[in-house]
Amino acid sequence: MGMNVGGGGGDDEVVSAINTTPLVDVMLVLLIIFLITIPVATHSVKVKLPVDANTPTQTRKGNIVLAVNSNGQVFWDTTPIANHTDLLNRLVEVAKQKPQPQIQIRGDQAAKYLAVGQVVATCQEAGIAHVDFITEQPHSN
Repeated sequence: MGMNVGGGGGDDEVVSAINTTPLVDVMLVLLIIFLITIPVATHSVKVKLPVDANTPTQTRKGNIVLAVNSNGQVFWDTTPIANHTDLLNRLVEVAKQKPQPQIQIRGDQAAKYLAVGQVVATCQEAGIAHVDFITEQPHSN
């Protein structure tokens, strides 16, 4: 490799050296883009997530079990509930008790989320402080 210093020849000669200036320019632009976008992608709001406390609950005599079947029908223990108002009135009476009994919701696997969500919202509307969900443990093979 040598350097062409003046002399002979004109502009018609072929230069076999690679011009790296455009490559460096493109790499610098990409570096700047990455430096700007990485902090935005990794930014997240700090929240304290709830801790999973998957402990088996004991069904006691004072507990109230609300069941939602696959059709969306709500049951108070084994008694069917006619409508939202009936459920709300029963839960308001339960909410007045000190201490409040434990409310447990059993949702059928095929039940729509809306039906179970309405039961939870009704509990909140009635003033129930604590609602539990009853689930089955997955079968291990």
